[in-house]
Amino acid sequence: MNNQKIYDVIGIGLGPFNLGLAALIDNVADMSAIFFEKKKEFNWHPGMMIEGTTLQVPFFADLVSMVDVRSKYSFLHYLQVHNRLYHFYFLEKFHIPRKEYNHYCRWVSEQLSQCRYGMEVERVAPIELGDGKNGYEVNIWNKEALVSEKYYTRNLVSGIGSVPIVPLTFREKLGSHIFHSSKYLEKKEVCKHARSVTVIGSGQSAAEVFLDVLKDQEQHGYSLNWYTRSKGFFPMEYSKLGLEYFSPDYTDFFYNLSQEKKDSLLKDQALLYKGISTETIADIYCSLYDRSIGSDYPPVTLQAMTEVTGIENSECGYEIQGFHHVKEESFHQQTDVVILGTGYETAIPTFLREWKDILVTDGLGRFHISEDYRLETYENGKSNIFIQNGEMHTHGVGAPDLGLGPHRNAVIINQIVGKEVYPVHKKNVFQTFGVQKDAPTKVPDHQFSR
Repeated sequence: MNNQKIYDVIGIGLGPFNLGLAALIDNVADMSAIFFEKKKEFNWHPGMMIEGTTLQVPFFADLVSMVDVRSKYSFLHYLQVHNRLYHFYFLEKFHIPRKEYNHYCRWVSEQLSQCRYGMEVERVAPIELGDGKNGYEVNIWNKEALVSEKYYTRNLVSGIGSVPIVPLTFREKLGSHIFHSSKYLEKKEVCKHARSVTVIGSGQSAAEVFLDVLKDQEQHGYSLNWYTRSKGFFPMEYSKLGLEYFSPDYTDFFYNLSQEKKDSLLKDQALLYKGISTETIADIYCSLYDRSIGSDYPPVTLQAMTEVTGIENSECGYEIQGFHHVKEESFHQQTDVVILGTGYETAIPTFLREWKDILVTDGLGRFHISEDYRLETYENGKSNIFIQNGEMHTHGVGAPDLGLGPHRNAVIINQIVGKEVYPVHKKNVFQTFGVQKDAPTKVPDHQFSR
């Protein structure tokens, strides 16, 4: 090792979760960390920075506030530094523009010297460190200097984010006119020259793309189709008690269930995280209403309960092959552009694929992840590799939620340091997810009588 520095933490990937971890660690004395990201700068879902879109969580779900409101990396401090506190005060909205959230994250990343961009992790190898303890050697390709570099750490935190889901049926068709919604702004121009545009999917991304294409439809004159396998274009659950499922309390409850019960619950909780915001649904409906005044209906098709089973080249662009599951009827539809709002899935780091023989997995190939977010191995039980947003199957629907990111980072930091640096509170909600055996009762001041 040639007396090289041994870090307490090396983070792989710099999405919001690892960026939040870096920001929280920055305030921890005597804790050394460095984070690597292969992209040249922080840029959160640039293909979906559609004008007017907002986060689906309140601004408190920034990188740090849910565990440290005094942090200089909070969103409110960002507003103060940019002389926007009064603007935000008069705005009176909890859900901030997605564009502003991205600018806020970039602002934080620019202040953290431990965040290194243009650095691609090539290989990770477990080794014995000079102090006799186990750790990891991390090989990095420095894209700017065009050299390989080695770093050493006691703990790894993987936060490489998610990747677009493209159904196998469509993968060979991807190109300039058939693309995932993550590329929407990059390829939006092709919609303006199309005769027909088709959106596939039922979630927030599909809805936002559909609305944006709908707004331009009158100017450019194309027809517009929206198909989804879901039973309808339903809103995401956003009631106050429903939101309590995105809490440390529900995470604790969920983690201690059997995997069979976890999988069963997740199947029934899709609308907790996969639906459409009520605001977006309202905007779509209002736009359709305005466009239909005088019974002059625009050429728009919204069709649920429908699976697009194939896309074939045709003389007029593409032919979509569809199947309505309730009517049990097939149909064909001509289109020039297909936008796949088919969601995202957790990305698996390349180095973990090389360790498949020692990592504990279930029958579906999913990692076993401990309650404190560590990967489990066949060799030593819990490893010193922590996972960000790859644990929905073990920890529940809150895994990808920005509001729970700081809590998870607090748990990780406390485990690495070996003491409570950031308090982790147990009672955060009003409801009980399990059985409250000793429910509090109020003793009446006088005996009840008929």
